Amino acid sequence: MRCAFLASLTVVGFLTTAAMLKAAPQQTPALTSAAPQSPMADFWMSGPPVQGGLVIARALKSTRHVFLNGEALQLAPDGLFLLGFDRDAPVQASVVFVLADGSRIARNISVAAGDWHIENVAAHMTGGAKSSAEFEARRGAELERINAARALIHQSNGWRQAFIRPVAGRISGLFGAQRVYNGMPGSYHSGMDIAAANGTAFVAPADGVVILAAADAFTLEGHLLMIDHGMGLNSAFLHASELLVKEGDVVQQGQIIGRVGATGRASGPHLHWGMKWNNARVDPKLLLPAL
Repeated sequence: MRCAFLASLTVVGFLTTAAMLKAAPQQTPALTSAAPQSPMADFWMSGPPVQGGLVIARALKSTRHVFLNGEALQLAPDGLFLLGFDRDAPVQASVVFVLADGSRIARNISVAAGDWHIENVAAHMTGGAKSSAEFEARRGAELERINAARALIHQSNGWRQAFIRPVAGRISGLFGAQRVYNGMPGSYHSGMDIAAANGTAFVAPADGVVILAAADAFTLEGHLLMIDHGMGLNSAFLHASELLVKEGDVVQQGQIIGRVGATGRASGPHLHWGMKWNNARVDPKLLLPAL
């Protein structure tokens, strides 16, 4: 996947998101392939679309609006935009460009299936544990704060950067992993867990603006920190023992923003790093250089 941009008449050149994003935040990565030879050749993506993946794309010349499966996307002044695909996204997607003259050009793209760890468990299910009264009383307000934070829009260029790991350590939980109980799938893991000692500092994986900093621990997430990287892309860091930034702070890649913990519902100290692009949950691991 991590290769130079290629050009073709039917499918644009691909490069891994992390490799292409090595350009400075204000720069547009230069094409290294030959000059485009067809009207579609100046639309390219930074990697092959895959379930759980995120790619940077460049719109056709004179594009004024771009849509993914009918949903309007943010478009940067230089023509770059993001495409993200949920873990269970359909294997076909439609990108539509609305040009300055009002004409519309559609491009169908294939989305490769993700490679998820699935564990089948034969177990006698008794209905599961019920939520506590305290959880029920608090959860609604917590979800309102999370949704309100994700609705904020900031002009950050973090989405253009090559992301870095927020903390060193063993990956103890994979995005998309799922248990299937007696043929009935449970909920899948929505982020990447990194095991680290309690109190270990973690850093911002890319530039952004702090949109939520839960000084009072949430029921599930504990001390939750969320960062908007721009273009609808945000990171969430769960179970922290301490938050070192506050809402509204502008953070730089590599800046210490909190400390690993086990607050909320956690079996031990670790950092859960989740990412969302608009309404799609994406795999943070796919934004990093090969581990």
